[in-house]
Amino acid sequence: MKQLVSYLEARLSDYLADLITLTAMDSYSYDRDDVNHVVDWLDARFQRSGFTVERFANAAAGDDLLAVRRGRGRGRVLLLGHSDTVFPHGTAAKRPTTINGDVINGPGACDMKGGLLAGIYALEALDAVGFDDYEQIVFLIVSDEEIDERHAVPLIRRVSHMGDAVLTLEAARENGDIVTARKGIRAFTGEAFGRAAHSGVEPEKGRSAILAMARQIEALHALNDPAREISVNVGYIEGGQLRNVVPDYAKIKFEGRSFTPQGLAEIEAAVRAIFARAVVPDVTFRLHVEEDSLPPMPRTAEVERLERMAIDIATELGFPLKGAKTGGAADGSICASEGLPVLDGLGPVGGLDHSPNEYILKSSIVPRTALLAELIARICQSNQT
Repeated sequence: MKQLVSYLEARLSDYLADLITLTAMDSYSYDRDDVNHVVDWLDARFQRSGFTVERFANAAAGDDLLAVRRGRGRGRVLLLGHSDTVFPHGTAAKRPTTINGDVINGPGACDMKGGLLAGIYALEALDAVGFDDYEQIVFLIVSDEEIDERHAVPLIRRVSHMGDAVLTLEAARENGDIVTARKGIRAFTGEAFGRAAHSGVEPEKGRSAILAMARQIEALHALNDPAREISVNVGYIEGGQLRNVVPDYAKIKFEGRSFTPQGLAEIEAAVRAIFARAVVPDVTFRLHVEEDSLPPMPRTAEVERLERMAIDIATELGFPLKGAKTGGAADGSICASEGLPVLDGLGPVGGLDHSPNEYILKSSIVPRTALLAELIARICQSNQT
């Protein structure tokens, strides 16, 4: 393990230069060309490292990238990440990456270009020490993780089975925790249909869709149950046309989250019951349940085994580590729903994702990348048959 650390310490300046390069490339999920600039860079890097690379083109989004390299052993590991960010074109020029002491700020530095580079440098470190005791290493990078309009879910499900374990390169939590469980999401769109009328002359002839939807929002909010770790949030609302018109239409987008499939099923049943009731005379509702909502990522016995392995490695490297569960969702949950053990949060330590202050800690890059490299090696060796 000392060899891994020594190699990564010697390559830290290269990592930082690569991070500055990647964060200088805008990669907004809805900007296909910008995302593909990042994918081009990654593609070339994998090719130089001896991976077989396959790109999956998408008409309205960036390409997805699948890189595979075979070794001489039998263990298989899938590294999972995404190339897109939430920052529109021009953000990188307005907010170039800066390094102030231990803090590295830049668009996408934490979520998740720093993590992608951790995966690349971990594999290069294993190469440097001559480790090839694996059947295959698979690196999947999708381009649509930050948005609802997902195209990559079937690909993630298929590629999941190319590994014995999945390591997701989202950043470690701000306190250094890795992630061993995530809530699943059930996403909904609700619409209300009322009757328009002049709000001053004959308001009694109107049927307010906004009023009806407001009552539904209150009922949805009442579904929150912190004791059972169930959360419901209405995050978007629209409706009406002018202040002097009784509104005949309103729309909301909302979600429910739970650590268990049963919790998600209960949320959906309660939501359906809410939208089946009449709350304003003559106002009707339509409810749509999103099919691509993310499932939970449970802390199974196999995940506990990976967690213990990671904690042991961190102890040997000289820093504390523990697993944590989070309400946030990520693509590792898709792999988990396919029956694969998933350990998440294996990028550098960072936080404030999606904000102008998004960051990673420089001091975490070498130890966390060494942790990742050694974890890959031990998973592969423990899966020998």
